[in-house]
Amino acid sequence: MIRVVLADDQALVRAGFRLLLDTEDGFEVVGEAGDGARAVELAREHRPDVVVMDIRMPGVDGLAATRRICAELPGVRVLVLTTFDVDEYVFEALRGGASGFLLKDTDPVELLRALRVVAAGEALLVPSVTRRLIEDFAARPEHRRPDPAALGELTAREREVMALVAGGLSNDEIAGHLVISPATARTHVSRVMTKLGARDRAQLVVLAYESGLVNPRRR
Repeated sequence: MIRVVLADDQALVRAGFRLLLDTEDGFEVVGEAGDGARAVELAREHRPDVVVMDIRMPGVDGLAATRRICAELPGVRVLVLTTFDVDEYVFEALRGGASGFLLKDTDPVELLRALRVVAAGEALLVPSVTRRLIEDFAARPEHRRPDPAALGELTAREREVMALVAGGLSNDEIAGHLVISPATARTHVSRVMTKLGARDRAQLVVLAYESGLVNPRRR
């Protein structure tokens, strides 16, 4: 059973999501929040598998709530919802620990798939717009970039693996590219996340661009 908290300031939106999840086997909505502060409270209380988080909410917004949840509750994943696919707040949410994002007009079947992916501990990085978003904002000089020396603990192979993750490759695809076993690829990805203190693959992608390991490309 995937336990979900819904956070959106529009009651109608929450009702629509709840109806969808209540009629789908394998999901349970354990709480609803109309603002970020309440979302954090519910996450602490229920320890859900996933918080579906709107970014623009009154008071404590979804960005601040995402940062708090990801910092305090490592077992709780955040899936951000947004109206616009290229949104600086989405970039900041990914940097803060969100496991991915979806547009609010996403097909219901895709939302259910996304919840299952994120609940399983994976990052939702399949849509090409995610990489375009990160490339766009990481390329802007006003964004602070971590010292490249932060990657100094990584081996040459681990840097290579991190770059492939930033390119959107799965563990199986990385294994095929490097001619190694999928288990070895998973081990490399896990070690990179541990060394850099990244929650998941989404943060690895952000760090890869911010550190300069992968060069953003203007489109």
